[in-house]
Amino acid sequence: MNSYPMLESLAAPQQIRQFTPAQLERLAKELRTFLIDSVSETGGHFSSNLGVVELTVALFHEFDFLHDRVVWDVGHQAYPHKILSGRMKLFPTLRKHGGLSGFLKREESPYDHFGAGHSSTSISAALGMAKARDLQKQDFTSIAVIGDGSLTAGQAFEGLNQAGYLETRKFMVILNDNDMSINPNVGSLQGYLNQMISGQYYRRWRDRIEGAIKVIPIAGVSRRLAQAAKWSEEAFKRIAIPGLLFEDLGFRYVGPVNGHDMGALLNGFEEAKAWMEEGPVLFHVQTKKGYGYDPAQRDPLKWHGVTAFDAEAGEMKASAGAAAPSYTQVFGTTLVDLAQRDEKIVAITAAMLDGTGLNLFQDALPDRCFDVGIAEQHGVTFAAGMAAQGLRPICAIYSTFLQRGFDQVLHDVCLQDLPVTFALDRAGIVGADGPTHHGLYDLAFLRLMPNMILMAPKDENELRRMLLTALYCGHPAALRYPRGQGLGVPLESPISPLPIGKGELLREGRDILLVAIGSMVAPALEVASHLEGQGHSCAVINARFVKPLDHELIREWSQKVSKIVTLEEGCVSGGFGAAVSESLAEADIVKPILHCAVPDGIVPHGSQALLLEEQGIGPKVLKERIEAFLGGGE
Repeated sequence: MNSYPMLESLAAPQQIRQFTPAQLERLAKELRTFLIDSVSETGGHFSSNLGVVELTVALFHEFDFLHDRVVWDVGHQAYPHKILSGRMKLFPTLRKHGGLSGFLKREESPYDHFGAGHSSTSISAALGMAKARDLQKQDFTSIAVIGDGSLTAGQAFEGLNQAGYLETRKFMVILNDNDMSINPNVGSLQGYLNQMISGQYYRRWRDRIEGAIKVIPIAGVSRRLAQAAKWSEEAFKRIAIPGLLFEDLGFRYVGPVNGHDMGALLNGFEEAKAWMEEGPVLFHVQTKKGYGYDPAQRDPLKWHGVTAFDAEAGEMKASAGAAAPSYTQVFGTTLVDLAQRDEKIVAITAAMLDGTGLNLFQDALPDRCFDVGIAEQHGVTFAAGMAAQGLRPICAIYSTFLQRGFDQVLHDVCLQDLPVTFALDRAGIVGADGPTHHGLYDLAFLRLMPNMILMAPKDENELRRMLLTALYCGHPAALRYPRGQGLGVPLESPISPLPIGKGELLREGRDILLVAIGSMVAPALEVASHLEGQGHSCAVINARFVKPLDHELIREWSQKVSKIVTLEEGCVSGGFGAAVSESLAEADIVKPILHCAVPDGIVPHGSQALLLEEQGIGPKVLKERIEAFLGGGE
């Protein structure tokens, strides 16, 4: 077992400000070792945190974050920040129910100044803090730490644009450039950042010329030389660094520096702090994901988010074999099969090729697979443009991330009735990633959109049928499915499409009707069997479609029973249950109805099974709730 004497001796992070460079190096080494030891036991985001160890230590040396403000973009890389700010002893609880969050959380610590689990928000938030400081006549430094992957999103540039325009003092953006988001970065911006590495030669040239001019004693000559040098500098800048984007936006550019060289970091911060008195600064730091742990450095994608692993051997701990393929795998293989038969099918994702299963599509059909980077809004409208030209685009995006493209789905796709298909992975409760990643709102916000066809499969075979149905329905369509394994049902071949807006009656009954959607169909059948053992006759409908709803089937069976229950793994407000209630009200069918859905509130992090029970839609609590409902309870 490793020991961590420097970490354990920290009574407060302010002590780090007094450390010598040699002490900072030792602290960084301990911090990295602790990260490896701790995350190997708990799992969590790994390679991204290893990459910012020295940067975090240097930040705590240069700034006091009880006074100054720092916003870590996304939070994938904030474990070192959490450890140095007093939460080291809580790390055994990381991402466990009631324990330490895997992301920054304002209520968790006074050092967490802004929480986020989605990317590219840090610059805007830190700028807002800086301007609030100025308006309230306060005095602190405001810092945003953003990765080069997050910089591909439009919001990041909106923040840069405003900060430069406002000439914001004591405001710094730290660009953590590691050539990665989750998948390797894409787009022309990455090439631009690579060009900026050569910018260090420009900076050396500029500094030498300025220094030479300053020692010339004759004022008039010095002034003319300075003017000529300025013209030369502008010309040289355009040759050496085309665009000089950040300086053109009003930032003083500092860097690039080696983010694993403590001396270089400290010198860079001193330069940046001097320039911040005049206006905003962009400090360009180069790091490597997984730095200091060889397996993670060789394969940062594999080690981005990990379960428990053997730290010494560098191997993931074996887990119980899955009885069925995951929904993600079934989606990926099915889409490849369909696209190989139809050249009009194209696939789009936002920096999540592996997470959505589109890595299979990219391997098979690379010319028709588009990773747009962390830019969901652009990805949706990009798909709309393809659809307008006769292609069949499918956007594979996690449910939680499609929230970022709400306006584009409505304005660019639905209002024009363009046939774009949205495949929403990780719908429902996702577990340890917590509130920022639960996919609870898609049914509610997509249901309100005109022309949208919205569905959710009860199993992996129905996912295949829905994918085929969506691609050829001729309208905007979305199918949402949960994280994890399927039910192990046989996969039919060839795939048959579904009739639009038609559910299926799975079970007849006289006393109560259970109307379920997606992942809640299997629990509904389990509850029905349990109720039968209690002497209750229970009908079950797999709705399949949230929009258009199968009004005829639901109304028919609602009139045959005394009570109705709706079941969905989504928010109760405006979701599937609300759609059923609206349908019954329109038909003047008045029956007691129980909506089993996630209550209106923030769902914490924890295991999926535990959270489902806690939110009232797990197998055990469902039986209790519905029994109570039948007996005249809720």
